[in-house]
Amino acid sequence: MSNKSYLSVYAKSFSWAGFFLPKEALKKCSALYDFCRVADNIADDDDEIEIKEQKFNQFENDFNQKNFNNPIIKNMWSLVEEFNISLKIVQDLLIGIKSDIKQEVKLDSKKDLLIYSYRVAGTVGLMMAKILRVKKKDSLKSAIDLGIAMQLTNISRDVIEDSKNNRFYIKNEFEEISSTIYLADSFYKSSFYSIKDIPISFRFSILVARRVYRKIGYKILNQKNLENYQNSGKIYVSNSEKILETFLSIFDLIKLSINYRKDDQIQHDHTLIREEINLNERF
Repeated sequence: MSNKSYLSVYAKSFSWAGFFLPKEALKKCSALYDFCRVADNIADDDDEIEIKEQKFNQFENDFNQKNFNNPIIKNMWSLVEEFNISLKIVQDLLIGIKSDIKQEVKLDSKKDLLIYSYRVAGTVGLMMAKILRVKKKDSLKSAIDLGIAMQLTNISRDVIEDSKNNRFYIKNEFEEISSTIYLADSFYKSSFYSIKDIPISFRFSILVARRVYRKIGYKILNQKNLENYQNSGKIYVSNSEKILETFLSIFDLIKLSINYRKDDQIQHDHTLIREEINLNERF
């Protein structure tokens, strides 16, 4: 593990898409992912809640105090300073991950679900966009949407596994799982047209990641009912399916080049999130 980034070990879909990024950009995206994954691992460990709280508070404090003896934190601060990433975004991420360090996690509304998804994943999409030198505000909104879409896909895929860990982001019902996939799909759609504002050398990689992750949702819907879903095990996209989705991403690239949408024609479903979080302060 010591000579591999968390990106390649934990996130096969991202690692696949990262193959299409320039080497230096991949290195920086990987540094961001390493930071997110280390924080996430503390919340997901099998330790007692009190131990996890101590570890997380220490990690958060090390970040705030710029403890550069930790290379993960040092690399993250380099990104913050190089790409002018608001510390509010990093704080949103840490608040979201920390909310999982409880005996039981239960989200009771669409608003809770979207705010949680923004914090743990929309923030990552936003920071990733900044690393990929996206400047336009509406494009940064779309980066948030892609992160939220991917998190909703994760939640839909991991309902059984999460419930074993006393985490109930959505109900263990196929109707609820399906509606979450459809909600994710609306965010995948609103993320699409602004990808044209990502520098061309990065664009294809994002399209591939978007397609591969979206495919997971379609595979969940194909289960048709809860029994099939429960018997399917962890749903993933095979290498042959990734190759097909990568090929289809070429058509997405063409579609982006010939279709133009004004920013005000792209709807971003951020109303519920904005009730609690001032997104304008994050851009």
